[in-house]
Amino acid sequence: MADAGSRDWALAGRLDSDWTSWPGWRGRVREWNLVVQVLKEARAGRGAVLLVEGRAGMGKSRLLAEAARAAARGGFMAGQGAADDLDFTPLVPLRTAVRGIAGLYAAPPIPVPTTVDMRLSMLKWLSEPLERCAARGPALVTLDDLQWADQLTLLAIRRMVRDLASYPLVWMLSRTSGNGSVTPLDRLYDGLERDGATRVVMEALDEQAVAEVASDVLGVAPGPDVLALAALTEGNPFQLLETLDRLTSAGVIEVRDGQARVVPGQRPGVQTIMRECIDELSTQTRELVQVAAILGRTMTVIDLAAMLGKPAGDLVRPLDEAISAGILLADEVHLAFRHELLRHAVIETLAPPIRLALHREAGQMLLAGRGSAVPAAPHLIKSALPGDVEALRGLDRAAREVFAFSPQTSVDLSMRALEISGPADPGRFDRVATAVRALAVTGRAPEAILLAQEALDAAPSGAALSLRCMLAYALLLSGRPAAAVAEAESLLALPDVPAKLRGTAESALFVGLLSLKDFWNGRPRAQAVLADSAQCGDTALVGAHMLLAQCALVDGKVHDSFGHLQEAVRITTTGSVEACERPYPLMLLSMNYKFTGQFEAAERTARVLTEEIERLGQTAQAAQPAFFRSCLDLACGRLDDAAAEAQEGLTISEELGGHGSDLAGLCVLALVSVRRGDLESAARYMGGYRGKREIMYSAAWGRWIQAVVVEASGDPEGAMDLLRFAYTDVRERRWTLILEPLAAAWMTRVALATGNRPFAEKVIGTAESLARENREFPVLAVAAAHARGVLRSDVDALAHAAAGHPDPWGRSSAAEDLGVVLTADPRETSRAVSHLEQALHGYESTGALRDAARIRARLRELGVRRRHWTRAERPASGWDSLTDTEHAVAALIAKGLTNRQAAAQMFLSPHTVSTHLRHVFTKLGIASRVELARLVAERERAGSAGDDA
Repeated sequence: MADAGSRDWALAGRLDSDWTSWPGWRGRVREWNLVVQVLKEARAGRGAVLLVEGRAGMGKSRLLAEAARAAARGGFMAGQGAADDLDFTPLVPLRTAVRGIAGLYAAPPIPVPTTVDMRLSMLKWLSEPLERCAARGPALVTLDDLQWADQLTLLAIRRMVRDLASYPLVWMLSRTSGNGSVTPLDRLYDGLERDGATRVVMEALDEQAVAEVASDVLGVAPGPDVLALAALTEGNPFQLLETLDRLTSAGVIEVRDGQARVVPGQRPGVQTIMRECIDELSTQTRELVQVAAILGRTMTVIDLAAMLGKPAGDLVRPLDEAISAGILLADEVHLAFRHELLRHAVIETLAPPIRLALHREAGQMLLAGRGSAVPAAPHLIKSALPGDVEALRGLDRAAREVFAFSPQTSVDLSMRALEISGPADPGRFDRVATAVRALAVTGRAPEAILLAQEALDAAPSGAALSLRCMLAYALLLSGRPAAAVAEAESLLALPDVPAKLRGTAESALFVGLLSLKDFWNGRPRAQAVLADSAQCGDTALVGAHMLLAQCALVDGKVHDSFGHLQEAVRITTTGSVEACERPYPLMLLSMNYKFTGQFEAAERTARVLTEEIERLGQTAQAAQPAFFRSCLDLACGRLDDAAAEAQEGLTISEELGGHGSDLAGLCVLALVSVRRGDLESAARYMGGYRGKREIMYSAAWGRWIQAVVVEASGDPEGAMDLLRFAYTDVRERRWTLILEPLAAAWMTRVALATGNRPFAEKVIGTAESLARENREFPVLAVAAAHARGVLRSDVDALAHAAAGHPDPWGRSSAAEDLGVVLTADPRETSRAVSHLEQALHGYESTGALRDAARIRARLRELGVRRRHWTRAERPASGWDSLTDTEHAVAALIAKGLTNRQAAAQMFLSPHTVSTHLRHVFTKLGIASRVELARLVAERERAGSAGDDA
């Protein structure tokens, strides 16, 4: 470090300086060293997250500001944002910070107000420009006062931090602590810390730091009495500086014998000093700062003048006085309180009734002067009284405007409006409708249901019909399809239901019946809708086609199922279908392609599905593409990718509040675990499965996977019990064998193992019937051949299955069964070994370690010991530890592609690319894209040298 006596502070606060303490910045050596360390690592390509917290006045904002200055001097792109307790506009902190880095000035291209949940679009709108900038060089994002941030901001931080973790991007998040309850912000901090973020707690200054600050401010060493007075601030840097400045200007401190000493008889308290600072202002200036405090931490001169009822010119002198007194600061556009503690001290000078009245005036002024009601909303919440018509109108407007971006804020506004509106208020039920819709899309369906049910008792007929439609959908989202069906049926039984609501109710009914797999009760109604298509809305037509598509599957008529779904997709693209309904036909069509082994068509359809969900803002369905990709990866033998996508889907569900498809993810993870030989994890995933309601595909497919887990644990009888309905009911059996072609051979094998050959015969009969009636779908013939080969030891049938299964694991399973059959004939040992080795190679290539180990044991029994088999287990680190997908991701990223560009090339989401990249970094022992590019280049050079040799 430079000589402290030289007082050469020119390099203080720079990244390459050794200074960790300087005038105006004392007692924060540990914190500053952390900041410098992560910024230097970002220059080398590594990102980081610092979680700053502490009581008000501890220097959190100063730490962020010093970091931003150091970053700017170091050539970083830097953006700073802060939340405000009186600003309900969603994403303000992040939008401000990203604008500082990427120059993002335009508003998002989304019309408001709208009832479509556009959170996905907003996150993409912010994330893409930040990623582009971070790809060019190191960047710093500082976000202050997050204790006031809206839910969407917290969600965006969580996702963007995770998705952009591979970039040289440093996040510094700050909050004021002290709230005892567990909040979403607590969960954000805890989650980020689990992912590797560093928590920085700003503690009180120690005695040495207090003495250094006093010496800096007073210009001489403080005496014991001054230090005793400074100790009253309890090491709070802001209060310490305010106290010393105030005491010095008031003449309470004098210099005697080279020390700063307190004038005898003068010893005011800290709070007294703060209050005196305000009391000494002129009457006009004091009034100005009081009104400013009501407007918030920041405000414009125009708003301040409007509140005071004066022209801006009349505020020049009082503003000069407030700024000179150190209460307000000014930039090119805004005024701001120098510190939140000062603002609160000013507010404390106002009697509660005056505060209430001023908040009401602020709300009225902002309602009249802004194009949006959102800025007025926090003031209306604080000031509105029961029956306040104008406040209710403002809250209603704000709730509608903010719904698309922050439905949680919409809930808060609607619920506050409901609190102050009487039962006879004509707008009450519109408020209930807004709140119910917002609660449903934020994953709080049980609350939405309760609110709707309570309101229905007093709702007028017109409002009641709309509420009942919303109630039906809330019941669906909460995993209660039976109740949703009952609600829709009772609504449809009423006379004179408007056509649009009738169509919506019909659709809710069909989706509920689909979820329940109760196709037969819905079939007559669906057929009636199609017969009277001219009188039915497009939404009802789509629901009818989807239900009839599933009826066709259960009837074993796969071609007809495709026809209904393709027509449903056509209607969604050309008709007036509710946004929440449009993705469903694409989901079902994608699954049909997957069931029938048409994997490329499934991928293409899933791409369209992903784009549609994003375009329509269907946040409740945001996890569906990841879950579908996990199922498709599983069918294609990509176990690592399947597990990554399933985990991604569960994460999205947790973050966005939609858990309707979690069962698919749990099923995939359980089956992957079985194939890897991790039966403990498989049982744990199935434990999560049993805690959830089975709906539609999960009812049959999920029970099959449960049975696989139970059988793998050594209980074939238990597996038989789980699937007894499928063994005994032909419709359930058809349904199961179509949804999972691998189940035919597996169910046959388990039936034989438990001495239930008649059940095995039933499985074969159904599988062969499906194959005969659906010749255009070869996977069904292959599945039937595999099952027949297991039952009858049919070598030709097993050879056909070993060659024809579209699923690599299925091919390996058939090859294994063929090898086992051939083993019974000593003359066929050579062929048996060949097919078993084919099975071994297939299992190993997909990562099915448990199955590969079983094949090795079979080969050893045949005396095959001389061979050096490839171990399926990958090493824990190094290039050979990477999966095929991880290799592909690494190659694209090393070429300079962003996560989003790589995702577009690989049929993955950017979030999944980020997940794979984290795995790559961990396995290669690196932490940046720069290091990855270097390693890839070195590997390519080494490969070229080997080729030349």
